[in-house]
Amino acid sequence: MANVSVYNIEGKEVGKIDLSDAVFGVEVNEHLVHMAVVSQLANNRQGTQKAKTRSEVSGGGRKPWRQKGTGNARQGSIRAPHFVGGGVVFGPTTERNYTKKQNRKERRLALKSALTYKARENGIVVVENIELSSSKTKDFIKLLEDLKVTGKTLIVVKELTDNLILASRNLSNVKVIESHEINTYDVLNYNNVVITEEAVKMLEEVLR
Repeated sequence: MANVSVYNIEGKEVGKIDLSDAVFGVEVNEHLVHMAVVSQLANNRQGTQKAKTRSEVSGGGRKPWRQKGTGNARQGSIRAPHFVGGGVVFGPTTERNYTKKQNRKERRLALKSALTYKARENGIVVVENIELSSSKTKDFIKLLEDLKVTGKTLIVVKELTDNLILASRNLSNVKVIESHEINTYDVLNYNNVVITEEAVKMLEEVLR
């Protein structure tokens, strides 16, 4: 069972916490982690591609030239597929579904594997709580500086507050989520995971 320090928002150590081996100390399953990341990225795709056929392209209501006597091959419309600006032959016409399914147990084990990996790499910072008195971005930046957190950072809290949302939304390298929204891709995609004590306990209860 890993024993890590707990900090306050000023970056001072205020105690210790034991991270459960059932969540933060499992055997890392790289295959399931890969499946979870591929599944999540695929499920985020919209698949709304669409190409117009010759009947849907605007224009081409009359023959480009008369049927006979020009020396050219007969044509009925300038929106035929072989003309520039014409319709597409056998193009995508319906919404495509990229969804990939993964079993619930596999998703949970993949998330625990990602959390274990991040804990081993000292990428998890546990804070007592994150309560901001204002919605100013500079106050949130100071919080990260006090915690000595740099690079892409994932903030995990039990419950979002208006000040936390407003103070962090202008920072492109920071993402703030509630504990029930945590996922394998975000844990691996961010250099640091800053998580509150309450969020740790909730994760351990849900994923145990």
